[in-house]
This record gives sequence, structure tokens and C-alpha cells, in this order.
Amino acid sequence: MIKEHMNVVAAVVKRGDKYLCLQRTRSQYEYTTERWEFPGGQVKKGESNHEALIREMKEELDWDVYVGKQLGCVDFDYPDFSITLTAYLCLAEDEDYKLLEHLNDRWLTREELPQLNWTDADRELLAFI
Repeated sequence: MIKEHMNVVAAVVKRGDKYLCLQRTRSQYEYTTERWEFPGGQVKKGESNHEALIREMKEELDWDVYVGKQLGCVDFDYPDFSITLTAYLCLAEDEDYKLLEHLNDRWLTREELPQLNWTDADRELLAFI
């Protein structure tokens, strides 16, 4: 069986010395259920990474962000699919977001980030922060 491969983008939103972390809801995959991630999602056909990230932030958080430089990219094979996850440093003018698709949010310093139970791919992004 050939696994589905997805191009996924992640927003590493920085406020002062802290970064926004979001806790996923339950899903069909035990290995991503209720784990922590940086917000973002799948890039649709014909969409640039920047366009996808702006769309995903609007869909997941009803929030407008500025997408800045690329921080890093990881390839990760989960048991049921594989992803190429590209992270971008993002900034927002306000903190007026809503958790539309996540259980919880935290703003953590770089040193505090490893204490969360991250999705495996997002955990690899910590090396770029």
C-alpha cells in the first residue's frame, strides 16, 4: 500500500520571547491525538506555502498573521501517511484568535517548548527555533 504524502505548513508565531503552541483534538490517529503542534495545515493544489498558511490560520484560529522567513523543513513518515512539514516564522498584530479546531493553547519560551507532548514531526521543528 502506498502512503499518502502531504505538503504541510506550520506557523511558528512569536510574541516577545514566547511561541504559540496548540493542542490538537482527538483524531483517527492515536499518534497525533491531543498532541501539541504549531498551527497550520495541508497545502492545497495550486496554492503557495504562504497562501496555505494564511488560509489555515484563518480557518483554525480566525486570525490574520504575517508570514515571514522559512525556519526549516522536515520530512516525516507516520504509520499511515508521510509529510513534508515546512515552518515559517510568523507575527500577528494582536492576540485576538479563537480556538476553532484545537483543545488548548500555550505561549512558551524556547526553553519550555520541549516539555510538551508534541506530534513527532512538530517536535523535529524545535531544532530550528
